[in-house]
Parts: sequence; structure tokens; C-alpha cells
Amino acid sequence: MLQTHVLAFCFFLLSMAQAVPALAADQPLKPYLLGYRGPGAVEARLPEVRAGLEQKGFQIVGEYTPYPGAHVVVATSDALKAAAAKSAFGAYGAVVRVSLTTVGKELQVAATNPRYFAAAYRMKDDLNDAAAALEQAIGKTAEFGAKDGITAAKLRKYHYMMMMPYFDDQVKLATYASQDEALAAVEAGLAAKKGGTAKVYRVDLAGRKESVIGVSLSEGDGADATIMKVIDIGELKHTPHLPYEVVVSDGSVYMLHGKFRIALDFPDLTMGTFMKISGAPSAIEEKLKAAAGGK
Repeated sequence: MLQTHVLAFCFFLLSMAQAVPALAADQPLKPYLLGYRGPGAVEARLPEVRAGLEQKGFQIVGEYTPYPGAHVVVATSDALKAAAAKSAFGAYGAVVRVSLTTVGKELQVAATNPRYFAAAYRMKDDLNDAAAALEQAIGKTAEFGAKDGITAAKLRKYHYMMMMPYFDDQVKLATYASQDEALAAVEAGLAAKKGGTAKVYRVDLAGRKESVIGVSLSEGDGADATIMKVIDIGELKHTPHLPYEVVVSDGSVYMLHGKFRIALDFPDLTMGTFMKISGAPSAIEEKLKAAAGGK
């Protein structure tokens, strides 16, 4: 009789162990990780942020200040690049963005959540290891950016609402005869600051004709500062939304549709607020197309 009870208990434990991954997969995810929040200045805290990333295996590939009081550090890692290379358009997930933002007398350090974006970008890897390393690098204290969070399953088919674009509704900005020609054209366009653009970073995926290039936008309705002034109005700032990016894949230059990318990073955005930047998606496309040399 005792043996029967022991066997039953063992089967119970086994079933619980098997259920945990399934339950974890259904846990709601939020787009941002909060690291530090308190007194401080961007310039004083920045060396610590850089050092934290490098100590956890990240390589800093670019930085910029999109507007006063905000600074963004973009990093990648061998693990991120390897995971990105496994998926079509995985280059979107090859970097993490960490921000330092002055909010009144307070400083906030935040970062993109790799788990959230791995699902949204339909990557084959869930980026759990990269997320754990990033959480340690910035000293994660909370997640934010979506009140109730969104499960990985829902993120893989995310769109803001009916008739709005999905991840695979990407915008093709230009096409060239080869990957090298496409990359050269984009680099030249950004160096010339066409459309008020400028290069922030570039990451190439080994063994795959795919690269991601971060782009700052300083002119028109799609400018970084213009958009964020309207939509980044919560207590915790979504500065890691920036910068925008293009992916150069097999000779063609793509961008995520503005209505998808903005909504993905601001999933709680009301339709009323969204309408205040109604011209932004097309303006972003116009500027990035100019940089890519598209017609």
C-alpha cells in the first residue's frame, strides 16, 4: 500500500514538473525592464550601465541622445546574434536597447525585454538566457509597458486591432542586386543624413545575408523627439523604444510598419493618443526610404 502511495506521489511530482514550462510560457510579458530608479544624472550613471552590460557578455554597438535628458545604449551579444540567425528577419531581435532618462529630479534606467520581443518577432529562440543576462546587467527591479502584459502566444500574432498590420506586414523600402550593394546604399544614405536620418548602430549576422541598422530620425512628423513627446507620457518612460531600425536582408531593405512597431512598444496606447501621431508611420517610412535610396 505504501509503495502505491509513493508511486502516486512520484507521478504527481512528474506531472507538476511537466506543467511548469507550459504555465511559464503563458505568463504575460511586458516590453520593458526597469533597472534603476532614483537620484542621479545620465552622465554620472552611464559608465556604470556600460560596464554592467560588458560584464554580462554584451558588446555595445552604438549610442545616441535622441533629445535632452535621454540617452540610449544599444548592445548585442554572441548569444543574441546566434539566436537571430536562426529566424527569418531575426535581425530585429539581435540587439537590446538600454536607456537612461531624466524625469524631473529622478533618473530611470530601463531596457527592452528580450523575451517580449523574441515572441513578437516570431523568433525560434525565446531569448531567456539573454534576458537573464540583461536583467543582471541593469539590476532589474520590475517590468513595465503593458498594464496586464501579453502572452508569448498572443505576441506571435500581435496586432493593435482589426485592420492593423502584423509583424510580417513589413514595408520594403528598396531592393538591390546584392546584399553588399544594399548595405553600401543604406550606409551612404545615412552618412549623407538623407531625410534627417543618421546611423546609430549596425549588426551583421554571421552565415546569413541579414543586417540590422539603427537609425535616428530628427525631422518631420516621424522624428524621435516629436513622437515621444506625444506618446511617452506615463510615469515610467519608454525611451528604449528608440531608435527605429531597418533590416537589410538578401539585398532588400525593410522596416517594420510604423503602426505595428509603435503599437508593439506602446501596447496600452489609446486610439485617441494614436491619432495624435497619425502622420508618424508614413513620415517614418518616407525618411527611411530616403536613407535606403528607395524610389
